[in-house]
Amino acid sequence: MFSFCTDPSTLPEWQWMACYLTTPKHMSLYWSVLTVLLLLAVTAPVALAFGFGGASAARSSIAPLRWFGKSYIAIVRGVPDIAFFLFFVIALDQGIEYLRHRALCPDWSEPIRQGNDFVVCQAAKMPLGEAPQWVHETYGFTLAVFTFAIVFGAFAANVLFGAMRAVPHAQLETAAAYGLSRRQTFWRVLVPQMWVFALPGLSNLWMVLIKATPLLFLLGVEDIVYWARELGGTKTSRFTEYPHGDWRMWYFLALLVFYLVFTRVSEVVLDKIMNRLTHGQATAGGEAQRKAAA
Repeated sequence: MFSFCTDPSTLPEWQWMACYLTTPKHMSLYWSVLTVLLLLAVTAPVALAFGFGGASAARSSIAPLRWFGKSYIAIVRGVPDIAFFLFFVIALDQGIEYLRHRALCPDWSEPIRQGNDFVVCQAAKMPLGEAPQWVHETYGFTLAVFTFAIVFGAFAANVLFGAMRAVPHAQLETAAAYGLSRRQTFWRVLVPQMWVFALPGLSNLWMVLIKATPLLFLLGVEDIVYWARELGGTKTSRFTEYPHGDWRMWYFLALLVFYLVFTRVSEVVLDKIMNRLTHGQATAGGEAQRKAAA
């Protein structure tokens, strides 16, 4: 990046470090930070939508829908995250390629399952082999978002289901007595009030989601943990222009600081949201606000 980086072996220490921290691989590390932040920004609302749908289904008066919602919550929460990531992504990827194979290659005569191999025609590959690199990265990122959303959506559904049940039933009965339909009661009375009960659980879930981002490497996404381990390992002049010893401790220390700062910022923001939601509510938080104002 800098003009003085032509011969790293002749540079003083600070210039050597400046050149070292701006190598293409370090740029990939910096981009991976943005990838993690983008994953969280996209996954959180998608997982919340999955959770809201699962919680609504679990309390539905329609039996099949209620069974589906409760099964989704129980099954996904009961499977270890790492096992789900390893299984679901492969199953989803192969399922998409299988459907494309059936649609695009009807004359294919060979079996798709050949021992341990899953073989489809080239036109059915996802993404296509000749597709540009950004298509492959976008496809992997989309699978990662979808997988994270399903897993954490189940936990969010359990939190929201409990929050819906925590809203005093007398308020729902009062809404019905005033002539509100079930749909109106749900959207105008239940949903606005459930968030104050759901936010503590959703806050914990957000923290767990932040800590789960290193699992991205299981989904084929080169995240910050991957690059910290890759760049921090011992490098010799035989393999790189910037040889160094085992610096993994310093790279992982930087990751520790990054996650601690990020979680602290999240705590501050979530506390402000909680204060906003509890304002005027008949909760311990709302009572504390009323006493403080008095």
